[in-house]
Amino acid sequence: MIILLILGLLKQNPGAHGYELLSLMEEKHYKYIVNFTKGSFYYNLGQLVEKKYIVKVDQRDSTRETHNYNITELGEKEFEKLMFKYGSKTDYINLSFYVAMLFSDEYKKEELTKLIEIQIDQTKNKISLIQLSLENDENITAYFKKMLENSLSHHIVNVQWFEGLLEDIKKEN
Repeated sequence: MIILLILGLLKQNPGAHGYELLSLMEEKHYKYIVNFTKGSFYYNLGQLVEKKYIVKVDQRDSTRETHNYNITELGEKEFEKLMFKYGSKTDYINLSFYVAMLFSDEYKKEELTKLIEIQIDQTKNKISLIQLSLENDENITAYFKKMLENSLSHHIVNVQWFEGLLEDIKKEN
């Protein structure tokens, strides 16, 4: 997911240098969504250059040499691919989807709508499966039943939240 963060930030901040991108990630508290360290950030930045998803543009300012980066056409394609991958993936607390949502303004609204609809379908399916377990399994322990009920509650709230996102997108158009 850190690659999506870097590519998305470069779409929002073309020509930024590595330290600037890392600072933005810290300022925006992205560490609560994606686990990263300074080392993992710079490692992934180097990998993006090697894969030609971004290009390094050397610039000299008055005090030191800096490396500024721009996203390439190949990087744009990878961004689109990762937006779909993480935007359509449903985790228990939707961390993958949350990362994709950070850059929703950079993504086509029609495609974003599709991702949210995928989330709604997948979450409704999980709700059905949990309800089936609660109704049909007499061997569920009391604590596990409570956990399933809690999970069910979270999924119901998530469907409402996703439906609200869809309404917001429709209002924008």
